[in-house]
Amino acid sequence: MKFTQLQEKLGKLDKKDWHQHKNGGGWVNNLAKVDDTAFIGENAIVISGNAQVSGNARVYGDARVYGDARVYGDAWVYGDAQVSGNARVYGDARVYGNAWVYGDAQVYGDAWVYSDARVYGDARVYGDARVYGDAQVSGNARVYGDARVYGDARVYGNAWVYGNAWVYGDARVYGDARVYGNARVYGDAWVYGNAWVSGNARVYGDARVYGTAQVSGDAWEKSPLFIVGSKHSLTNAKYGHIQIGCHCKTIDWWLENYEDVGKKENYTAEEINEYGEYIKLFKKVGK
Repeated sequence: MKFTQLQEKLGKLDKKDWHQHKNGGGWVNNLAKVDDTAFIGENAIVISGNAQVSGNARVYGDARVYGDARVYGDAWVYGDAQVSGNARVYGDARVYGNAWVYGDAQVYGDAWVYSDARVYGDARVYGDARVYGDAQVSGNARVYGDARVYGDARVYGNAWVYGNAWVYGDARVYGDARVYGNARVYGDAWVYGNAWVSGNARVYGDARVYGTAQVSGDAWEKSPLFIVGSKHSLTNAKYGHIQIGCHCKTIDWWLENYEDVGKKENYTAEEINEYGEYIKLFKKVGK
């Protein structure tokens, strides 16, 4: 790319403030720090004086690195991707397509962020995770392991998506929610608050899982029954089961044993009666 073409992209520039990197020929601001071992492709740009590209990192295509961003290790940034702000892309990570990583976000390990995805705020995407499509990961969210976030999905707040979990479609996972194992959250489903979705659970359609609910199995097109009791919450965690505190048993088991469990857990007589009524309600309207 000629300097005149660089100006067409960025506006009026003083040529003395720029040079072409000897490994790839891309334009680099003179104040930026770019190692000789890094590759800056002929159409790529390292714009800001505080940006750094080091190690064996590669920036090419029409990619841009600017602000206080760092790209290092064996990371690749290419296509029309942008890394800016205080973002970090490192390890063997890949950011490409029209993806943006910015703010204080980090993408590392073997993670890929691509298509039109956005990772920003203090978010972390790492391990073998993939974020793509129009998906966004932001706030203090974490996506890692072999997790996938794609489509128009949003993961934000302090939420974590990990293991082999997938979040896609128009799904939302936020607050302090956790989605993990082989779980799938998709469609217009929301998982939020302190809720957990795990195992082989499927949450989809317009379902909502929230509060301290824990769903660990089966498919839920509608929101599973969830009750906040005076001692512990109750969740229709999987078909025919109720999770109360750390105990997940069948509804029939609870009907037979709730009084004994209540006494062992130091429930009062009034609380045992309260939970008995809840269990009967699950039997009537739960799944």
